[in-house]
Amino acid sequence: MYNEIDLDKINLDLAPPMEEPARQYYFIAKCRRYVRELEKKLERRLCFFVQTFGCQMNARDSEKLTGILKMIGYEQADSEEADFVIYNTCTVRENANNKVWGRLGYLNTYKKHHPYMKIALCGCMMQEVEVIEKLKKSYRFVDLVFGTHNIYKFAELVASVLEQSDMIVDIWKDTDQIIEDLPIERKYSFKSGVNIMFGCDNFCSYCIVPYVRGRERSRKPEDIIYEIEKLAADGVVEIMLLGQNVNSYGKHLKDSITFAKLLLEIEKIQGIERIRFMTSHPKDLSDELIEVMSKSKKICHHLHLPLQSGSSHILKEMNRHYNKEQYLQLVEKIRKAIPDIALTTDIIVGFPGETEEDFLDTLEVVRKVGYESAFTFIYSKRTGTPAAIKEEQVPEEIVKNRFNRLLKEVQEIAAKKASAYTGKIEPVLIEEINAQDENLVTGRLSNNFVVHLPGTKHMIGKIVDVKLKECKGFYFYGEVVE
Repeated sequence: MYNEIDLDKINLDLAPPMEEPARQYYFIAKCRRYVRELEKKLERRLCFFVQTFGCQMNARDSEKLTGILKMIGYEQADSEEADFVIYNTCTVRENANNKVWGRLGYLNTYKKHHPYMKIALCGCMMQEVEVIEKLKKSYRFVDLVFGTHNIYKFAELVASVLEQSDMIVDIWKDTDQIIEDLPIERKYSFKSGVNIMFGCDNFCSYCIVPYVRGRERSRKPEDIIYEIEKLAADGVVEIMLLGQNVNSYGKHLKDSITFAKLLLEIEKIQGIERIRFMTSHPKDLSDELIEVMSKSKKICHHLHLPLQSGSSHILKEMNRHYNKEQYLQLVEKIRKAIPDIALTTDIIVGFPGETEEDFLDTLEVVRKVGYESAFTFIYSKRTGTPAAIKEEQVPEEIVKNRFNRLLKEVQEIAAKKASAYTGKIEPVLIEEINAQDENLVTGRLSNNFVVHLPGTKHMIGKIVDVKLKECKGFYFYGEVVE
């Protein structure tokens, strides 16, 4: 839709429309007028920079922010030395917050010498009350602060920023709104994330996400299908379906639909060759979904299935709604139906009350499952979560020791799993020129392993057959098979 909007035909002398997304296009046109006036005054183009912290959901949100800023008239810059800088923040772990505070110190110095500069903060970190209080008290040079629920209002908020000099804080506690057909600028021409739902209802005891992303709400299947059809027509061959827990998609829709049935409809779309999704919660992964994956010609044989802990006791304390045995039974069922599936996971070390026995249970699950890779994390206390007030916090030196032992185990298993592919011929989606060697291109297998091979930029976006000649533990070197 947004490619068909003629901003010059929007009458800015009238009051802004109340309905969405027409209201936001009105403000995009209004912002464009402000930007043109400032560019004429400064005798140069204005530019913007978006920095993303966190997950794929945040990355997709940043593509929306980028699309709106480009439609307003800003050019994209490759550094924070820009006229409009926005940080899309994460707050899953404390170090994510610390990165933002550190970067703001740099921006404060830069802005003092660039009076027309605007700074905006959005994302999960902005949904925390203590963060907002700290910003109001010590970071008054920030122009705009908004959260996760009103990102669709970005153009309207930018208009307010361009009209006044005071800090604008617009934080919503929650929302049930999903606004379609707003501008978006994809990072890649050949692949794209697609939000199918927002929020989370699980309330794991360590996790801040339900408090900052809100309760689950699913997009209508027809809106998802329409978006993917448009993406396919625009040359996209791979999509990543995004949600905090995609397995619970559709539960709250008026006309209920399962995630498995949604996948069946997406598979029918011409031009889409690969379908990925994340994240899957083990408690909601259905037999129906396993069957659909096993029969599909397009769904990638890669499943991210967060374990978090291998101890049934800790899993109960985490409020995960499954135990060690149930998780292992699920893995067995998946591997039986899809023998070549690559399983990846998330694991937290040092959850309050974790004993050595609990940790050994985690190591046992890691060995039994044999993950292709695992994201391992040291427990990070998040204010506002039930786990944060538990008294049995594990001493730092013990946590670090366990983390290092787990990492060693995960890496050894992953390297062994990868080496089994050496010599095979597999289809690879070429994604980019290799960052270290311009004579190489980099792509991914269906199971998400990375492959480097000789090639040129003309191969980007194409799926080619590649012989995997050498395994380097976590990636391969290969060559195209003619």
